[in-house]
Amino acid sequence: MKISLALLVLLLAAAWAGRPGMSFRSSKVMCCPKEKFSRGRIPEDKILEYHYTPPTCTHKAVLVTMPRGMVCVDPEEKWFQKYLRKQKKPNSTSK
Repeated sequence: MKISLALLVLLLAAAWAGRPGMSFRSSKVMCCPKEKFSRGRIPEDKILEYHYTPPTCTHKAVLVTMPRGMVCVDPEEKWFQKYLRKQKKPNSTSK
């Protein structure tokens, strides 16, 4: 009986971890479908935080959190690369 319960728990955990769009390590990080990508530049002062999507996602993306929600951004966008460079400067006043 104990083995059956343990096996059931393992199967449920594997099924949950294998759900598309979710990371096993964090329920906050999701994948981005191509049609959900932001088409324009996001003002730097609106970016609260960002997280790269896991490598298992179909499209490489960054989830950007803003005061009114989240959007997907292509990490190769020039404006986002510039934003990242500003964040790495030691005397940066940005968030």
